[in-house]
Amino acid sequence: MKLSDRVDEIKLWIDQYPWLDMLTSLSIVILAAIVANFIAKHIVVKGLHKIISKLSFSDKPMFLSNKLISRIANIVPALIIMHGIVTVPFLSPNVESFVQMCTQAFIFLSLALAIFELLNLFNSAYQHNPVSKNKPIKGYLQLIKLIISIVCVLMIVGTFLQRDVFTLLASFGAMTAILMLVFQNTLLSIVASIQISSYDMVRIGDWVTLPSLNADGDVIDMSLHTITIQNFDKTYTTVPTNKLVTDAFINWRGMSLAGVRRIKRSIHIDQFSIGFMSPEMSERLQNFLLLNKYLEQKGAELEKFNESLSNHDELNQRRLTNLGTYRAYVEMYLKQHPNISKEATCMVRQLQPTSEGLPLEIYAFTNTTVWKDYENIQSDIFDHLIAILPEFGLKIYQEP
Repeated sequence: MKLSDRVDEIKLWIDQYPWLDMLTSLSIVILAAIVANFIAKHIVVKGLHKIISKLSFSDKPMFLSNKLISRIANIVPALIIMHGIVTVPFLSPNVESFVQMCTQAFIFLSLALAIFELLNLFNSAYQHNPVSKNKPIKGYLQLIKLIISIVCVLMIVGTFLQRDVFTLLASFGAMTAILMLVFQNTLLSIVASIQISSYDMVRIGDWVTLPSLNADGDVIDMSLHTITIQNFDKTYTTVPTNKLVTDAFINWRGMSLAGVRRIKRSIHIDQFSIGFMSPEMSERLQNFLLLNKYLEQKGAELEKFNESLSNHDELNQRRLTNLGTYRAYVEMYLKQHPNISKEATCMVRQLQPTSEGLPLEIYAFTNTTVWKDYENIQSDIFDHLIAILPEFGLKIYQEP
């Protein structure tokens, strides 16, 4: 028997069983999809990865770890099933339509995920640019992802309802108020992200303090909805983006840019130890190099003032006090200190007396912003200033 006759017999036999013809054709379509998926994933994708791995550029690991090519490869078997299902004989039109709608929805989803991977790739490449620390774009990319997600959902819903996307948008117009209520936090985050970026309020790496949320540390990540802060105790605080617009916070970036850090601390003097300086104390303090010039100038100034008074007007005569001399000593000590900035403000002042003594406030700036160095400089300064107080006949107030 000829081969053609054998084939005709097989066809006649298959025609007697429509379900067998349908099952055979369906198996061929599924097998073709599996083969296409294998070729796309294991030959094309891996081949492209090998080509990229042989190239020499700084962002190669980032490209290799990205799933953009794999997401696009998922579309190939879906297209074969979508177009091949119409060739299957004796298949119910409803089943055929349902399979086409499912594959079309899968293609829309795969395209959306591929765009997400492309945006992630762009963000990773942008983060290698030094400008990214001042102008992060992660929030904007998340906004684009949100829009793409909404469009993808509408297209998938439109596919199953067999309606145009614009028709669905018109139908959702009546639900605008409800949608705004549902996406209230997202809308607030979008506005906040735009304001933060436009006014350069916060950058990645900034030290910020949010008293209302008990957050104090460095900004390590900025996204559309949240800003992540690593506190100094190595814990993490996730702050809603709009909180940086609605709540007060401190950004210490100005201190870092200036290269100085402020010292603002008071020494509480026992007010019973404050008095006029005796000649013996004045003579002893003349040996202090920092006070030698001050005592000479101040002594000449007071002598000139007192000469203008009557000899019997001793009560109104001006005299040196131990607190005033100590205040002058502290100011001169700070000005000649090697770790105190000479350009920034440096002063010593009295504050309002309280029941806990008379506060003598030191206001100066160190020439470093490193935390440990700053604390060491501040501690060394106050160690000296407290230890030398008895030389001026002064005492620290300490509650019994």
